[in-house]
Amino acid sequence: MPLSQPPTSTPTFAHVPPGPVAGPLQLLPINAAVVSVHTATGAHVGSLKLVGGVWKFKAMGYDAAGRMEPGHGPLTDQHNMQFATPDAAEVSARLLGAQDDQR
Repeated sequence: MPLSQPPTSTPTFAHVPPGPVAGPLQLLPINAAVVSVHTATGAHVGSLKLVGGVWKFKAMGYDAAGRMEPGHGPLTDQHNMQFATPDAAEVSARLLGAQDDQR
């Protein structure tokens, strides 16, 4: 699985303001069925979860107080996008490309 190794920034878990997400995205494995997705600057924007043999992107946001908001955040519109594998280049291109298409 071609994941980002090692991370190029320190992962953070805080509010990301609206607007473009800094790419390329970094994928950090949590376990065999979950991969954390972070911006190039380290901000957590979601996870890939292996569900029924398919990797699904689960968007994650944080409110101003730092509380998690599942299904929210800057990549909300890509929530549930499916991938065959958690390939960092493909995940980054598709998630950020879909974001560009929506502007």
